[in-house]
Amino acid sequence: MNTAQRKLRFCMITTFYPPYGFGGDAVYVQQLSNELAERGHHVTVIHCIDSYNLLSRGRPVLPCSDHPGVEVHGLRSIYGPLSPLATQQSGLPLFKSARIREILAGGFDVIHFHNISLAGGPGILGYGEGIKLYTLHEYWLVCPTHVLMKYESAPCTEPSCTLCQIVYKRPPQLWRHTGLLKDSLKHLDAIISPSRFAMKIHRDSGIDVPITHIPHFAPDWYGTDGPDETDDLKIPDKPFFLYAGRIEKLKGVQNLVPVFRGYAKADLVIAGKGSYESGLRREAEGAGNIHMQGHLSRARLTRLYKRAVALIVPSINYEISTLVIFEAFREKTPVIVNNIGAPPELVEDSGGGLVYNSPAELLGAMDRILADPSYRDELGRKGHEAYLKKWNPESHLSRYLDLIERIGSRKKAW
Repeated sequence: MNTAQRKLRFCMITTFYPPYGFGGDAVYVQQLSNELAERGHHVTVIHCIDSYNLLSRGRPVLPCSDHPGVEVHGLRSIYGPLSPLATQQSGLPLFKSARIREILAGGFDVIHFHNISLAGGPGILGYGEGIKLYTLHEYWLVCPTHVLMKYESAPCTEPSCTLCQIVYKRPPQLWRHTGLLKDSLKHLDAIISPSRFAMKIHRDSGIDVPITHIPHFAPDWYGTDGPDETDDLKIPDKPFFLYAGRIEKLKGVQNLVPVFRGYAKADLVIAGKGSYESGLRREAEGAGNIHMQGHLSRARLTRLYKRAVALIVPSINYEISTLVIFEAFREKTPVIVNNIGAPPELVEDSGGGLVYNSPAELLGAMDRILADPSYRDELGRKGHEAYLKKWNPESHLSRYLDLIERIGSRKKAW
């Protein structure tokens, strides 16, 4: 019996999981868990609520639900925020070790690690038995600040890790100067990279665990908004471009403000929250064509995708992947992406958008799509076709389960 037919027991281990999460890594883990459960697999999730509370700055926890086949363990320690801080410093689960071992003792076919920086550090990779996978959501394996953004200002090409951690106000991680990471990686059977770009960076950095390229995906649909959810969703009457994602400087959304200020042809809708939200509001003050919507449900966001002229991805860092591109393509919406990191390879693989290198090129791309609706629809169609072929749940799970089958056959796990 192959993996597609066999019902497996999965354990997902990650720092953040909805509703205790901030970005795409948490969303992806939830999507993968629910898709697996929908197909009859049993999924257990271990995540760290203490880490969320440490970093959330009072952000409210929004309700969300999982498939009945997903069992979620949100870990809390009597030491509260000291627990993730201890893990960050030591590279070990420490205060949550006993509970994690207790859960893993139930037995799993596959243990899949995600963002484990505060949930257990590299030391957790040795916990439990089964096929062990690790997905690259950030550059944590090769970068103490996770993002390869030197001094918070430019993509890192020549590491200065100690000084960079000081700039980021991160306590130096002493375990990075030991053999802990190298020894812990030996427990993995494979690393999954959502992009060829990130795969190359990790290989070039000396990571010698086998790395497989499996792109992320977007669910087929998010359902519909109820009447109480739609009344306050403000959609501009005139054409608009969309930014969706966390509002952080490394996402580059602040660079859209001068482009749209005074741009009479279309509006900009910004959907998301983040640490730079108040700063962005100050920068956009007085620009009547820039609308900040805050955090939106996935269903509300889907409505914006459907109406937007295009999604703009202005990231200025080395994105490993970005779920919003797949979501836009699902709705036949083209994308315009800054020429850095993984997003350009999604445009190249689909033909579903345009790539820019400067504000002038961004304006040119916007003007071109606005001026020719048939061209806009052609880009959207190509993106949608690529989504249906490569980036939907079935395609993703086929590659994912095939990887597990190959590893299981090699290890004679079944």
